[in-house]
Amino acid sequence: MTTLNDVAKKANVSKMTVSRVINHPEQVTDELKELVFKAMEELSYRPNVAAKALVNNRTQIIKLFILEEMDTTEPYYMNLLTGIAQELDARHYSLQLVTKNNFDIGTCDGYIMCGVREKDYDWITGANKPVVLFGENRHGYDFVDSDNKAGISLATQYAIDSKYQEIIFIGIDIDEVFELSRESGYIQTMNQNNREPKVVRFENRSRQAAKFIKDKWSDFSPNTIFVCSSDRLALGIERGIIEMGGDIPNDFGIIGHDGVFLDQIAFPQLTTVKQSVIEMGAASAKMLLNKIDQGGASQGSILFQSELIIRGTTKK
Repeated sequence: MTTLNDVAKKANVSKMTVSRVINHPEQVTDELKELVFKAMEELSYRPNVAAKALVNNRTQIIKLFILEEMDTTEPYYMNLLTGIAQELDARHYSLQLVTKNNFDIGTCDGYIMCGVREKDYDWITGANKPVVLFGENRHGYDFVDSDNKAGISLATQYAIDSKYQEIIFIGIDIDEVFELSRESGYIQTMNQNNREPKVVRFENRSRQAAKFIKDKWSDFSPNTIFVCSSDRLALGIERGIIEMGGDIPNDFGIIGHDGVFLDQIAFPQLTTVKQSVIEMGAASAKMLLNKIDQGGASQGSILFQSELIIRGTTKK
């Protein structure tokens, strides 16, 4: 049976270095990882993950809770899962997906929680393992998210610089931190430019957005842009304008938020604020594993900067 010593000799490094590559790959250079992994492959060496877990009193399992209703037509959570799984795979952890707020389904070493709402925080206090949230919060939990305020601020400033006469924010009708941050980015940017904010909120459903356009069509003059809190809302706004005979982008502009799927299937394709969902998933997993290694020590927060992708729903 191939041993750790055999791998170290093959790679011409120390046994400790091989151990670090296997257990803490984030602590070594890519060149060193490539050297050790190549030696492991040539020798058909496989770390004994089960034995390691037993020694460390761990399960090598991370639970991912998705607490909001998932739309299986969008790959948002598939992108997130990909990022989380890639990071966990590198550290020899398995991922268990849970869609109900139930801590009693098997054992694990820690939790990543997505789609958390205010009503969930009382339940989360019952967690007896380290927790990291995917999503901004004000309850003191470690989290990873995109900078929602900065992303919508970027979109709003672009709308202003593009000389749109009226800029309307289409928000989601929930009092959650991510939504309030997005609205704040819009309002602050409008005020800084001496422009009057106008915020409209309804459910995060495209049909609601399309109905809003059709019901209020006579209120909108040409050279109006809609800055939306989600691509789903933006898709509905686009559909409504087209059905009413509006000219996109010459008379009406649209900017969405998310950039994971709906922005690309819309026609014209949506200008949107694109989140780095795969990278945020990987960061969530890395943060949790670090928290586990450090005995539950607080990790703080990470905010990813979003990118404004210019497409066919705004003037060039």
